Amino acid sequence: MKRNTDLGLLILRVGVSVLMLLHGIAKLFSGLGGIKYLLAQAGLPDFMAYGVLVGEVVAPLLILIGWRTRPAALVLAGNCLVAMLLAHSGQIFTLSEQGGWAVELLGLYLIPSLALMFTGAGKYALSSTHKWD
Repeated sequence: MKRNTDLGLLILRVGVSVLMLLHGIAKLFSGLGGIKYLLAQAGLPDFMAYGVLVGEVVAPLLILIGWRTRPAALVLAGNCLVAMLLAHSGQIFTLSEQGGWAVELLGLYLIPSLALMFTGAGKYALSSTHKWD
């Protein structure tokens, strides 16, 4: 079978961005109260909660269309790391009852984001010639 890296990157982009976008849309409708609470608990200003919308709505949309994929993937990866540290810091080094990593869902967003940060969007993208794509 012939290798098609660009199609693989498209599937990866669509998968990670649509799944994360659903989290962002939920926050658009339900509000950022929970995020603001976590930030307050950590001694951080609550306006930083709006960064979640950048990480869970704007970045996934950019990844989905394939425009400035590398910086958008970096933002998404940073969003995942902040979520791990703020909401799940006590679980980072633990396993779930089923034996998986307790924060594996965040890991499953973080790792593909890092991969896209290094690979870029591939040729099936809105822009594929700029170094940030």
